[in-house]
Amino acid sequence: MIIQFIEALYYSPSSLPNRDEDYIMILDDVERSSIHSQVYHLLKERGLLQQTPLFFQQELKKKCQEALFQSIYIKSQTEHILKVFEQEEIEVIPLKGVTFAEKYFGHLSARGTSDIDLLVHSQDMERASACIRELGYTIEEELKPLHFHQCFSKFLPGSPLPLTIELHWNLLKEGTSDLNIHSFWEQAEPYKEYSYVKTLSDYHTFYLIYLHGWRSKMISLKYFLDIMQLIDVLGDRLDYTKLVEETKQHKTYTRLARTLSIQYSLFPFLHEVKPLPFEQKSTLWWHEDTIKKANAKVFTSYFHSLLYDFGDFDTLKHRFTGLYLIFLRANRFLRKKIE
Repeated sequence: MIIQFIEALYYSPSSLPNRDEDYIMILDDVERSSIHSQVYHLLKERGLLQQTPLFFQQELKKKCQEALFQSIYIKSQTEHILKVFEQEEIEVIPLKGVTFAEKYFGHLSARGTSDIDLLVHSQDMERASACIRELGYTIEEELKPLHFHQCFSKFLPGSPLPLTIELHWNLLKEGTSDLNIHSFWEQAEPYKEYSYVKTLSDYHTFYLIYLHGWRSKMISLKYFLDIMQLIDVLGDRLDYTKLVEETKQHKTYTRLARTLSIQYSLFPFLHEVKPLPFEQKSTLWWHEDTIKKANAKVFTSYFHSLLYDFGDFDTLKHRFTGLYLIFLRANRFLRKKIE
């Protein structure tokens, strides 16, 4: 039911469900994927909110208001960090988060976020990390082999969960692609009045978002909505032909093809909106129930990691790196069990 509901939001508003029982089921799926904010703002933006039951509207609004307070705080923290980086003359690009929500969903609370992702140059990581620590983010996660970001956290007053900052110097694990991160920097655009703070181009934003969905194994509707929203907002400005050519150069083409094939298999109407430039890949191992099974940790098994970390790499060399990373994860898991 949730799939038909999302299709109605983007493609056929007249096919919105009209039974309360349907909206009870939809709320359950919305809760599972934590997409209250996206759904609420899409309904408002399209003038469809009043066509839904009152209990549905009230629950979405309540959850959206809760997310708003968190988004406001994260936005203030993000702006503070960006000002510090500007003062220190450290080039930085905010990834996803509130800047993504404002630009592509129309409001900072229109897409929930729980952390702050920043891209910096690899040579600036030491200086950027020092700035983050000085701001109180002193809880550091162990850096994983061949990884592409470092996590820093701090606890907030009245919150049981810490706020985390991920400092990225790349978007994929080392040795698993030929991704040219320099092109992301070269085409980045100015952000507000800053000189050292940039934003990704629309094209590279889509590149980032599909990679984010792929890394997360497309186990939540929020990844589908991110991709869907970009397709909807960018329209003809989204150049699939260029994306295919560049991902083949970067050896990330299979990841692109797999992710968009899953997206289009769940939402077939997209073939009419923006046809794929390649034959849709098999999604035999992925189906709609995958999203529900993810919460039970069925889909996050090592078997499915193998499919992603081996089958979705473009070269044999990258596949062997993926297998090595699977081995390291399994080894860490076993060590924790023994301890």
